[in-house]
Amino acid sequence: MSNILAFGKWDCSQIKVEDPGVAPYIVTNPMIVNKTGARYAGNKFYKSKIFIVERLMNKLMVPGHRSKKHKITSRQCTGKGLTTYTLVEKAFTIIETKLKKNPVEVFVKAVENAAPREEVIAIEYGGARYPKALECAPQRRVDLVLRQMTQGSFAKSFNAKKGAAETLADEIISAYQMSPNSGAISKKLELERQADAAR
Repeated sequence: MSNILAFGKWDCSQIKVEDPGVAPYIVTNPMIVNKTGARYAGNKFYKSKIFIVERLMNKLMVPGHRSKKHKITSRQCTGKGLTTYTLVEKAFTIIETKLKKNPVEVFVKAVENAAPREEVIAIEYGGARYPKALECAPQRRVDLVLRQMTQGSFAKSFNAKKGAAETLADEIISAYQMSPNSGAISKKLELERQADAAR
């Protein structure tokens, strides 16, 4: 039996996740149609069983907001699966054209690179609030990087000539190359710098 290809184009059978922390939470087994339809929604850690590209599509449909600026981070969010399917497929085609590599492999490496290892919480002690550094849970690491990638790409396409597919492709390529032009990489560095200061 032949391997199922992502979008019917890209082979995912040879993709390996090198970071052991997030490896169990990044699934690289594609489906014929990347739309599970919340089949696992009643189960704990259901997201971990879903193909990582489908998780990106779900996040593009519900990207969340950044400091109440919905029109910037959620403006192109229609909630329609086919819209995000074509958007991700276009972005991956752009990545393949620019880097001459398997775009799913590039995306998985970008998620590994941009996943924050530490974050900061506020604890209250004696009526005052203090920042405290703590390690980021593995599944939360993946959730955070997907949110930062989607919000960053939507924000860059706001009032710009570039479309969402082009900005998403640029975001993934920048994260793959560990470039600070990536919103996810810059956010990761900022979080880890704050965590160092809060020790």
